[in-house]
Amino acid sequence: MALSGVAAAKSSCDPLDKRDCLLPWPSNHFTASDPRTATGLRLDLSGPLMPKNTAGVPAFPSDINHSDGFGPGSAMLTYVEGLDLKKTGAVPITNIGAFAAKNAPIVVIDAKSGKRQMIWAELDSNPDNEARTSGLLMIHPAINLPEGRRYIVALRQLKNAAGEVIPAGAAFRSLRDGKPSGALAARAKSYKSIFASLKKAGIDRKSLYLAWDFTVASETNLTERALAIRNEAFAALGDKTMADQKVQGRAPQFTIDSTTDYTLAENPNTARRVEGTLTIPCYLSTPNCAPGGTFAYRAQKGKRRAWIPKQNGTMTAKFYCSIPQAAAATPGRPVVYGHGLLGNPRESFGGSNQIISQSYNIVFCATREIGMADEDVLNAITLLGDMSKFASFPDRLQQGMLNGLMLGRAMLHKQGFAANPAFQNAGGQSMINTAKLFYNGNSQGGIQGPAITALAPDFTRAVFGVPGINYSLLLPRSVDFDEYELIFKPSYPSRMMRQIILNVVQNLWDRGEGNGYALHTTDDPLANTPKHQVLLEAVVGDHQVAQIAAQNLARTVGAIGRRPGTDRGRSNDKVDLYGIRKSGAASASYYVLFDSGPIRTVGGEVIGTDVPPNGDIAPRLGQDPHGLFDIKRGEQASAFFNGRFLDVCPKGRACRLDGWAY
Repeated sequence: MALSGVAAAKSSCDPLDKRDCLLPWPSNHFTASDPRTATGLRLDLSGPLMPKNTAGVPAFPSDINHSDGFGPGSAMLTYVEGLDLKKTGAVPITNIGAFAAKNAPIVVIDAKSGKRQMIWAELDSNPDNEARTSGLLMIHPAINLPEGRRYIVALRQLKNAAGEVIPAGAAFRSLRDGKPSGALAARAKSYKSIFASLKKAGIDRKSLYLAWDFTVASETNLTERALAIRNEAFAALGDKTMADQKVQGRAPQFTIDSTTDYTLAENPNTARRVEGTLTIPCYLSTPNCAPGGTFAYRAQKGKRRAWIPKQNGTMTAKFYCSIPQAAAATPGRPVVYGHGLLGNPRESFGGSNQIISQSYNIVFCATREIGMADEDVLNAITLLGDMSKFASFPDRLQQGMLNGLMLGRAMLHKQGFAANPAFQNAGGQSMINTAKLFYNGNSQGGIQGPAITALAPDFTRAVFGVPGINYSLLLPRSVDFDEYELIFKPSYPSRMMRQIILNVVQNLWDRGEGNGYALHTTDDPLANTPKHQVLLEAVVGDHQVAQIAAQNLARTVGAIGRRPGTDRGRSNDKVDLYGIRKSGAASASYYVLFDSGPIRTVGGEVIGTDVPPNGDIAPRLGQDPHGLFDIKRGEQASAFFNGRFLDVCPKGRACRLDGWAY
């Protein structure tokens, strides 16, 4: 949609890195002053600045200029010809603690306080073997950066393979040495502030290869859309005070489509399956919130820019519930289930979920995580050919989170599912315990978990299985992206171009995935929302959701790491679970890493997996541990729902699964 009341973009390519128009990224060079935003800035991108597909269409979703800064977890990118990170001594993924070294060559500092930020640096591992990409430097936050803050990236004493210092480019050298001319002269004022901050932080101006600044988007800008539609939808039910955790007003409207009962002989775990449909406010432009739709926004009012979506009727969302045999006698605990990547909620009927459901008396209900569900595959394929349409992805993800919250309210409300015969036993008693609601998401459901949890008024404890944050970090490290990369590449042939695009559109993705919400998932709740506690269950060498992305999430939500994280020889990290908390209150959040063991052959079958590679490539060796089931994980999750952390592994030993014996 057009930007109402916003002037046309005036930004130009940044001459500081001539390898690509948008490098270095992110940068305040690509912003404009806007006193109506929380940061005083807004993004100022346009079609001519953006990479183009082979049809000549710029990868420019105009909604990106609604942002008042950049993503809290996005990588910082620039191209450095001939860079050798080992010779340079840059902080590697295996030794994140090196970010604090006095003479660290790559640093990111808070412009106001001068405080170093936890990062690691890598070169693109370049599976396409493109010469143009070999020098693409990617600097990753190891913990999400607080919103609304300005940061400075400084590169100094960078070296090539021969150990020689790489000289600064002419454009930056003119700024550094106080001799800018032409267009660069206009940037001298902003660089005066940058150099002053770096001097205060003990970084010698003369040593710099490159420096630039960027501002992280505000909490309001990242979350206001999802919060607005949540608040409006719950208010329509009669509940405006969600932080109090009191269920008020009516239950969401729903219908029951079918029920299927099982005897103990037919199914020892599941007593009944229920399928139905919820009616939910729709905020997308397409009828019934179909794939491809985007938000339309209300007219701007007041002194601050507010991006508040307009309702477009209602949509029907299919839901699926599985009731265990145990619930026929004792009402089961209700759990909203989050399914896997581009999957569907029938996953909640899977064999491992049935075992957990019966073992711990849990009623699982699920609805599609629209935006990244099975019915979104065609839209995803379309976007990979034309990224200018990308806003339809995060907008539908936000609608999907609302759908999950509405499902939870129907499960928790005494006049919701519990009052319907489909959820009652033969004696007419409810098989759902409406005292408390919980969330359990796996894979995609774990990635979405921090976002839906940050928004949740009805559950305060959530379990994320094999989770992570930040899709621009995750996708190059996932085997799941292989087939989509084959679709992405013909339209955007350059590997570097694709990397830049993923990091640019992360600004939109943040609105609909955990990366934009993780700072508020636990102890710093969003407005009118309770605090939450979360349990993260990750696996060593995950082929689909990168282990490092789970650790970034653990640091960001303030989880306590269960130690030791790995056995000797099962990690490349210098310090086990670096930066992840070691202790805290008993009611805190937790991170637990499970390990299926090294690659080995048992009974003719290859099991186990290697530790993850250090670059931005997917693990591929051995058996993918991503979907391995272990009842210990279910036991741990059940205890966490009950309000405590249960260590299911031997004291002083790492957590093992899938038959890897101690």
